[in-house]
Amino acid sequence: MGWVARASGIPALEPEAMTILERLKPMQVPKGAVLFHPGETVKGFVIVLSGRVEIFLTGPTGREILLYAVEPGQSCIQSTLGLMGGDDYSGEAVTERDSELVLVPRDTFLHLMSVSDIFRDFVFQAFALRLQSMMHLLERVAFQRVECRLAARLLKLSLETPVIHATHADLAIQIGSAREVISRRFEAWARKGWIKTGRGTVELLDHDALEQLAGSDS
Repeated sequence: MGWVARASGIPALEPEAMTILERLKPMQVPKGAVLFHPGETVKGFVIVLSGRVEIFLTGPTGREILLYAVEPGQSCIQSTLGLMGGDDYSGEAVTERDSELVLVPRDTFLHLMSVSDIFRDFVFQAFALRLQSMMHLLERVAFQRVECRLAARLLKLSLETPVIHATHADLAIQIGSAREVISRRFEAWARKGWIKTGRGTVELLDHDALEQLAGSDS
């Protein structure tokens, strides 16, 4: 079975498009690899077969924010914009875990967009979903209080593991805040008995209180 058949989100393509894509070889990329930097020219359209790629934006002060993550079946809006509009990357992409990726080169991507209706629809639908998620991020950062965003993020992470392994700096990047702000919130929540913190770990003790806080700005 070729890689296209196991690529999440890609529909059944026309024979020509399928043949073109199957000529491309998947790449094994280790955790922590930087795929692109701000200012670089977009080289192609990345399809994630497994793993996770996180895209960060860094401000003039060096503060970072996690714009979005690309997992199987999702798209990178930075790559799509660059390929279709000619813009360079404005963010940085880093593999959050060991990943398997396929890079569709620029010329191949543009050819597929012109000859394959199904591939073009796939790209535009993925782009629309990613743009919608970016709008939600903008809404949260602009209108939702930091403590509400932090509580919601902790609750989401706790679904994966009872003890969250993340530094204050990691969480600040994920919710668009600063490490010092996270530290102050954690100190206050620990005094209230809502959480228990360790060296790079957080354990939630009062889910109800955090859920109430997370929903208070909804």
